[in-house]
Amino acid sequence: MAASPTNPYSEAGVDTAAGDLAVELMKSSVRATHGPEVLGGVGGFAGLFDASALRDFRRPLLASSTDGVGTKVAIAQAIDKHDTIGQDLVGMVVDDIVVVGAKPLYMTDYIACGKVFPKRIADIVRGIAEACSATGTALIGGETAEHPGLLGPRDYDVAGAATGVVEADAILGAERVVDGDAVIAIASSGLHSNGYSLVRHIVTNAGIGYGDNAADFGSTWGEALLEPTRLYTLPLLRLIEQLSGGVHALSHVTGGGIAANLARVLPQGSWAEVDRSTWSPSPVFRVLSDIAGSTLESAEGTWNLGIGFLAVIAAEQQDAAIAALEAEGMPAWQVGTVGLGARPAGEFEQGAKGVDGGAVRLVGAYADGAK
Repeated sequence: MAASPTNPYSEAGVDTAAGDLAVELMKSSVRATHGPEVLGGVGGFAGLFDASALRDFRRPLLASSTDGVGTKVAIAQAIDKHDTIGQDLVGMVVDDIVVVGAKPLYMTDYIACGKVFPKRIADIVRGIAEACSATGTALIGGETAEHPGLLGPRDYDVAGAATGVVEADAILGAERVVDGDAVIAIASSGLHSNGYSLVRHIVTNAGIGYGDNAADFGSTWGEALLEPTRLYTLPLLRLIEQLSGGVHALSHVTGGGIAANLARVLPQGSWAEVDRSTWSPSPVFRVLSDIAGSTLESAEGTWNLGIGFLAVIAAEQQDAAIAALEAEGMPAWQVGTVGLGARPAGEFEQGAKGVDGGAVRLVGAYADGAK
């Protein structure tokens, strides 16, 4: 009797059967994000999206964004919890698109791993799919790549890309910002997905395990640090529509912190002072800073410190904007005002990510109480 043929690819460490099983486990989650615009279902070489609706636009512009989750995935791997990291990915990618006022259309994802564990991959993709549904985005394709020898068996990384659309005359940005505009902060859910190299450094140096109880948070350290990124897309799109031109610019507070990201969406020659006394950073920021023996101010270029988005709003509509955001379950408050005249003396942060925009600095002391 002839011996069963061996699979050289399997012997090299790639399990195609496990990959197929992962696809089967994730299919229902992915399909739940599909409307009639998505053609072809799951598993094709390319995702198909019917763009016929764009014919109704006067001048449709496509907006695109790509990003990952960074070293936050190391914590997910450490405690074997993978069902929230997908929301982080969508938050990082899709919420960049709304910054220009664009409505997201579709997204694709990419997962690279040392070994395919089907349930784990399905958990990641389910989180992506659920967040896509929550932001009105179709998940039309993706790839799971097994890289034995390059990544450890339990290692993985995730990335994604998304496309949206906006009318050319409705783009938000520095060109719309005027003197006296209000700067509105919208609360983050915590660390979101930036600054985790610093987080992990602090935790490791303190001898804390991710499975250890974190009394300040009522959970383990790993669970607290995996708090998923808040999703802003649909509330912000509704705000843009409701204020009918009152939203002038938006800034997603990601890598670089509050000042750098706000400066990117302000016009050259403008300035803004963000008043720290208007909010109290979330406990996670205070606890980590205390453990590190550092100040909150020293992390302002790394963490969002409780502000996930900033909106530059026409002054006469700032109260309406705050009320609308609060009604969406998004805590919001004014942190500053845009100036176009001579700016106060002192150092400001100016220019970030290659954008020569406005000048921003944080002033005052953080509030003691919870916001």
